[in-house]
Amino acid sequence: MRTMRIIGPGRVGRSLAAALAPVGWHVAPSLGRGDDRRAAAAGVDLLVIATPDDAVGAVAAAVEPVPSTVVAHCSGAHTLEVLAPHPRRASLHPLASLPDVETGAQRLRDRCAFATDGDPLVEVVVADLGGRAFRVQAQHRARYHAAAAIAANHLVALMGQVERVAAPAGVPLEAYLDLARQTLDNVARLGAAGALTGPVARGGPGDLARHVAALDSSERPAYEAMADQAARLLPVEARS
Repeated sequence: MRTMRIIGPGRVGRSLAAALAPVGWHVAPSLGRGDDRRAAAAGVDLLVIATPDDAVGAVAAAVEPVPSTVVAHCSGAHTLEVLAPHPRRASLHPLASLPDVETGAQRLRDRCAFATDGDPLVEVVVADLGGRAFRVQAQHRARYHAAAAIAANHLVALMGQVERVAAPAGVPLEAYLDLARQTLDNVARLGAAGALTGPVARGGPGDLARHVAALDSSERPAYEAMADQAARLLPVEARS
């Protein structure tokens, strides 16, 4: 049985520990902000630093290296250089939304995709979880992580805008959620360009103008920016 320890028992760290415990991993006591981390790598096969990204380097530097222990971070943006004091380094970034530990552990065991790099032990972790591993080259880490932020955080922001725009009309957010889910299903089947519908796809400038006129001034920039992004999905000859 392999042993792992988490530094940074937040949602990501605790979700990972909860996901691995039932699939043959022993989870050593985790370490938080006030704990002494110097010996954190001793006696474990894998030490996972699951702190906020800006703290990863300082945390890694505070841990005394152990030649046999793999030290990994869960950052989507950082390369392995941030773990430079340690001879066996890796990264393990789950491409998943982990809102709480129970849901997070379930999602990590549900064919989750992980961006990995470095020591192959992290690919064993992914295999034990029944997930899918893919490699992201160091020079593309920030771009990869930006795309993840667009897919998750920006989508949430867009649904927040839906809620604000629809509220004066008396239509609740729940009424739009099925539409959003159906649209994501269409993207999965058809690709982004094939899934595009609505006034941009139809070439309906009148509808777009009416939408903009109906919006509060604070909502117009985001609407217009996303309409421009939607237009980029059209064939060049169809763009106005």
